[in-house]
Amino acid sequence: MNNVPENAPNHCPGTQSEDAGKASACAGCPNQNICASGVPAGPDPAIELIKNRLSNVKHKILVLSGKGGVGKSTVTSLLGHGLAARFPDKNIGILDADICGPSLPRMLGVRGEQVHYSGSGWSPVYVADNLSLMSIGFLLGSPDDAVIWRGPKKNGMIKQFLSEVEWGELDYLLIDTPPGTSDEHLSAVEYLRGAGLSGALVVSTPQELALLDVRKELSFCAKLGVRLLGVIENMSVFICPNCKSRSEVFPATTGGAAALCGAGGAAGGEGGAPLLGALPLEPQLARACDAGESYLQRHAPASATVAALQHILDKIVAACEGSS
Repeated sequence: MNNVPENAPNHCPGTQSEDAGKASACAGCPNQNICASGVPAGPDPAIELIKNRLSNVKHKILVLSGKGGVGKSTVTSLLGHGLAARFPDKNIGILDADICGPSLPRMLGVRGEQVHYSGSGWSPVYVADNLSLMSIGFLLGSPDDAVIWRGPKKNGMIKQFLSEVEWGELDYLLIDTPPGTSDEHLSAVEYLRGAGLSGALVVSTPQELALLDVRKELSFCAKLGVRLLGVIENMSVFICPNCKSRSEVFPATTGGAAALCGAGGAAGGEGGAPLLGALPLEPQLARACDAGESYLQRHAPASATVAALQHILDKIVAACEGSS
C-alpha cells in the first residue's frame, strides 16, 4: 500500500513509493522534500506554529477565483474597506497571497511602504487604523520586479507569511489568493486547516467562460473540505457614470452566477453554493483602485456598488459569526 496522504494532489504516488517526492505529480507539493528524503511522513511542524500565530485571528477567509481577470483583488479590497468602515471597533487584515501578482499594495494606497521585522515577526502595513495589509509587494526592490519562482518557493513564502506576520488581535483576515486551484491554494488550506479556516469566497463574472472555472473552484473546496461561504458575481452589469443606464458587458448566456447557485441564490443550485450578491462594473471603482483610494469613502452616497457590497457584507458576517 502506498499510503497516499489525506488531501494529496491527484496522481500522488504515495509515501511508500519509489517515486515519492520525485514524480512529476510531486512538483510543488508542500511535502515533496520529506517524501524524497525517505523520512517518515508526518504533520508539517509549521502547521502547529501557524495555529499558534493565528490564534488571535477570529475569522480567516480565503478569497478564490477560478480564472484571472474577474476582479478578485478588487473585491478583496472592497471587502476589507467595507468591514473596516462598518466595524470601526474591529480589526481587519488582508494577506496578499498572490505571490506573482501582488496588486493590493497599489489598490489600497500603500505601494512603496516598508515592512519591519522584529523578534515578534513581520509587522503589516496599516492602511487605516483598523485595516492592515501584508504583501510580497512590500519586499520587492521595485514594483516592476518579476517574482520568478517555482512552486516550492512560493509555498515557502506563504508559510512564512502565515507563521511570521504579527497581526495582533484580528476579527477578520482576508487571504487574497492567485487564480486557480494549484500549489498556493493547497498550501494555504493545509496550513490554515488547523488554525480554524472559516471558509472561502469565490469571485466570478457572469459569462459562461468564467463559470466553467468557478465550477472547478467549487469542486476544489468540496474535495478539500473547505466550507464555501458563497459566490460573488463581479462586473454583473455596466453602469454608465453619466446617464446611469445599464448594459451587459459580459452577457450571462447561461444565467450567470445566479443560475449556478440556484434560484434566489440559495444553496442547492447547479453548483450547490449560495450567491452572496452581484457587484456592477463602475469606471469610478477602477479609477479608485489605480489611485489607491477608498472607493467607499468617495462614492458611498450614490453608488450601486456600495449598496450591493453592504448586502454581501451582511451575509458574510452572518455566516462567520453564526459559525463562531
